[in-house]
Amino acid sequence: MKSVSEVDLLAESAHAGQIDKINVPYIEHVRAVAAGLAPFGDELVMAGLLHDIVEDTDWTAEKLLASGIPARVVEIVEAVTNQAGMAYEEKIRRITADPSAVLVKISDNAHNSRPDRAAQLPTEKRERLAAKYRTARAALWPAADRSDVEAIVRIVNPALLAELDEVFASSSVPAGGPA
Repeated sequence: MKSVSEVDLLAESAHAGQIDKINVPYIEHVRAVAAGLAPFGDELVMAGLLHDIVEDTDWTAEKLLASGIPARVVEIVEAVTNQAGMAYEEKIRRITADPSAVLVKISDNAHNSRPDRAAQLPTEKRERLAAKYRTARAALWPAADRSDVEAIVRIVNPALLAELDEVFASSSVPAGGPA
């Protein structure tokens, strides 16, 4: 079984040469997502490091398993991976069925929503993505315990804390999450 540092090196190698929407090395994004998952243990940190690997590289779930990535980590990665022909909203609904995948996607969403990152995008793209990510949070956050969402947001994107307070204050979901 791989360690977190081995998985980090695998992710770094797999994403080598890739840049994100704001021309930053892609590994910085996956490491930021993983950092937000640190309070939840190595399994979720590994899933955070690998959350885009099947989608954005030539790695497959089978190749990850064969390389020693724990099966549960691969399941989480598969749960958050885009599938051809599946609308984004459907993907988010599918993710909410797996509590661990929800936390990975919350961390991913929080990083993608950082104001300092969004500010570097063209206005139209920034507004379109902001709406997409806000809609996703409306489904993802109630699927997790508020304290877990808050732990991730505090690490990855504290600017979302005010929105978190609004969402949980106005929802019928108890502060401890769904029953």
